[in-house]
Amino acid sequence: MITSLPAAPLREWQPRDALSIVRHANDYEVWRFLRDRFPHPYTARDAEAWLDRVRGESPPLDFVITVDDEAVGGIGLTRGADIERVSAEVGYWLGRSVWGRGLATAAVRSITDYAFRVLSLERVFALPFEGNRASARVLVKAGFRLEGTLRSAAIKEGRVTDLLLFARTRSRGRES
Repeated sequence: MITSLPAAPLREWQPRDALSIVRHANDYEVWRFLRDRFPHPYTARDAEAWLDRVRGESPPLDFVITVDDEAVGGIGLTRGADIERVSAEVGYWLGRSVWGRGLATAAVRSITDYAFRVLSLERVFALPFEGNRASARVLVKAGFRLEGTLRSAAIKEGRVTDLLLFARTRSRGRES
């Protein structure tokens, strides 16, 4: 076990999380603001494939968000490459039954601190859909700053939409 993992409510994914992942992820309201690589409907096979993919990451980049040690969501970092190797995109989701409890904000704060402290990154950013006001609030509460709008940058369910660019940098901490 790596002792430098992000703080609660996060932990590494475990095989026993599969059923809980399906229960919370197989929801249109969860899926509609996520990238298309997040399947819908979300099946047991999808959960097993996910767990196989993240098992053994070193250092870990993907974590389960928990309530009473039950998997209720996920959060992860996608590291940049080449000249962007000092940056990572954060992505996250939560099951609808636990929305509004501050779990996403705590998870974003925790993984961002992990990115700076353990991974030695300089910047963590997120790209929520323009219509995802809840995610924008999470990011602001976690110390991220809105840097701009990427016009017509994504397509979801056949509709072109804008993305919002939020970021936090190490050098400026929560003020970035």
